[in-house]
Amino acid sequence: MKAVRFHEFGGPEVLRYEDVERPVPAAGEVLVRVTATTFNPVEGNIRLGVMQGPIPVDLPHTPGLDVAGTVDALGEGVEGLAAGDEVIGFLPMTKPGAAAEYVLAPAAVLTPAPKGIPLADAAALPLVGLTAHQALFGHGRLEAGHRVLVNGAGGPVGGYAVQLARQAGAHVIATASPRSAEAVRTAGADEVVDHTAASVLTAVTEQVDLVLNLAPVDPGVLAQLPSLVRSGGAVVNTTIWMPAPTDEERDVRGVNLYVRSDAEQLAKLVSLVDSGDLRVDVARRLPLTDLPEIHVQAASGDVRGKVVFLVA
Repeated sequence: MKAVRFHEFGGPEVLRYEDVERPVPAAGEVLVRVTATTFNPVEGNIRLGVMQGPIPVDLPHTPGLDVAGTVDALGEGVEGLAAGDEVIGFLPMTKPGAAAEYVLAPAAVLTPAPKGIPLADAAALPLVGLTAHQALFGHGRLEAGHRVLVNGAGGPVGGYAVQLARQAGAHVIATASPRSAEAVRTAGADEVVDHTAASVLTAVTEQVDLVLNLAPVDPGVLAQLPSLVRSGGAVVNTTIWMPAPTDEERDVRGVNLYVRSDAEQLAKLVSLVDSGDLRVDVARRLPLTDLPEIHVQAASGDVRGKVVFLVA
C-alpha cells in the first residue's frame, strides 16, 4: 500500500510518499481502508520532533490523526463492526496514522460515520469536534443560559465551538479576523469582535461563565483572562505551551485542554451532523500526495480552515 511517512524528525522535506506493507489487525483492532484523513497543526510539531515528551512516536511514522473510511478486516474479539461499515475516528496520537491507504485503529475509537455528508468530508470532524466538545462541556461545564467567549473562533475548533455552544443555548461572544467574521456569525455567534482591531480583554462588557482560548496570545493577556470570568467559571486553554491562568480567590478554574479520543462523544457529534444541527466545514480537498505541501504552508502560517486529504 501507499503511505506518507517520515524516517527522521525535521521540516516538511522529511515526508515521503512510499510503499509500505499493509498492516494486519491484532486482537481488538480494526483494519480500515482509508477514504480520507486531515491535517492538524499538532502533526507539524510531531514531525519536527518537539512533541516527543507528551506524544512519543516511533520512526518511521505516518501522520494522520483523523480517519474516515470503511472497515476492511477485524481483529480477534471485535464486535459491533463488520466489513464494509463506514466509520470515523480520532486515532491514537503515538501510533501510525491515516495518511495511508490502510490504517489500524483500536475498535474502541471508531464510530459509524455520518450519513448526510460525504464520507471523506467526515474526516474533518473527529479531532477538532472532540476538542470543542470537551472544552465546552467536559471542562467548561457549559449550560443553557451561560455566556461564553470563544477567542480565536475563526479556526476549525472555533467553528465547532460556536455551533455547539449556540446549539446548547449559550450566549456566544467570538473573536475573529474580518476574513472569518461572516463564517463565525453564520455558525451562530451572538457577538463577533474583530481581534485585529481590539484586544480580547475589551471584547467582554459583561463577565462570562467560560473563556475558551484557542488562539496564541501574549502571556500578559492570557494571565488577565480570568478577569473576564464570573466567580465559579473557567478559562479553558488549548495553547498548552502556556499554562491556563486561574483566580483561586474567585474560584475561576484554569484548564489546559488535552483532547482525548472518545467514540461515545463522537457519536453524539455525528447525530448532530445527521440532524442538521452541526455543520462540517471543509476548506480544501486534496490528494494524499499533497500532504507534504500543506505541511510547508502550515509552517508559514498559510493554512486556513480544515484540509481533507482524499486517499481511496
